[in-house]
Amino acid sequence: MMVENGIDTNKNIALYQQVKDILIRRIQNRIWEPNTLIPTEQDLMKEFDVSRTTIRQAISMLVQDGLLEKRQGKGTIVKPQQLVGSLGRLKGFAEEVMEKGLTPHSKLMRVEFTEALYEEKLNLGVPEDSRILIVDRVRFADGMPIALERSCWPEHIGEILIKHDLNSAKFYEILEHNNIILKRAKEKISAMNATIYEADLLGIRGGEALLEMSRLSFGIDDKPIEYTRTKYRSDQYHYDIELKR
Repeated sequence: MMVENGIDTNKNIALYQQVKDILIRRIQNRIWEPNTLIPTEQDLMKEFDVSRTTIRQAISMLVQDGLLEKRQGKGTIVKPQQLVGSLGRLKGFAEEVMEKGLTPHSKLMRVEFTEALYEEKLNLGVPEDSRILIVDRVRFADGMPIALERSCWPEHIGEILIKHDLNSAKFYEILEHNNIILKRAKEKISAMNATIYEADLLGIRGGEALLEMSRLSFGIDDKPIEYTRTKYRSDQYHYDIELKR
C-alpha cells in the first residue's frame, strides 16, 4: 500500500524504479540543488523503508543517466545539468545568434492551442484528444530574417509559455526558471526548397534551398517536451560539427 514516503508496495513497478522516480522529482524541483550531496544510503533506506540493494540500484541508474555523480571520499552529489544535443550543446536560436555577437529578434506569426497536428502530438507522446500549443515565428539576426520556426509543446508547458511575450521569449530559459530541465534532444536535418510563402517571409526567391531541422527534446524524466521544426536560409546558416578519431 501507499505510505508517506511515496512508495506503493501494491504497484506493479519495481521498488528501485519508484525510488528513482522520486529522486528525479527532487532533482527536477531543485529540492536537491546542483553540486550538493544527497542523503546517505543509510538515510534513504530509512526514509523509504527499503533495502540497501534497492537504494543502490536507483542511485546507480541516476549516475548512468548523468543526474548524479559519485565523489570518492565525499558521497554522491547532484550533477549540474549540461544541455547536450546530438550535434553539440542543446541551445535555442537566440543563444546561437548571441554567441555570434548578433542581436536576435522574432516576429510572432501564430500562437494557439490546437487539437489538430496529429504528427506533432504523436512525437510529443500526448493523447490524440489533447491540446498542444503551437508557436510560429520568423527568427531574425541583426534584422535579417534567418529562419521560420514552428514549435509545439504539451498543454501543461504551453500554459507556462503563453504567459510570456513570445516575440522575445527564450523558451529554454523560461522552462529552466520553472524547474523544467532539458536533458537531451534528437535532431534530424534535411534539405528542402522554399515555397513562395516561405520565401516572402525570408526575403529570398521561391524554390531556393532551405535547411530544415526537426528537434524532439526530452526532459529529465525522458519524456518529450518540445517538438520544433525550423527552416533556415541555407545562405545564412550552417552547422559546424567537430569529429574526432
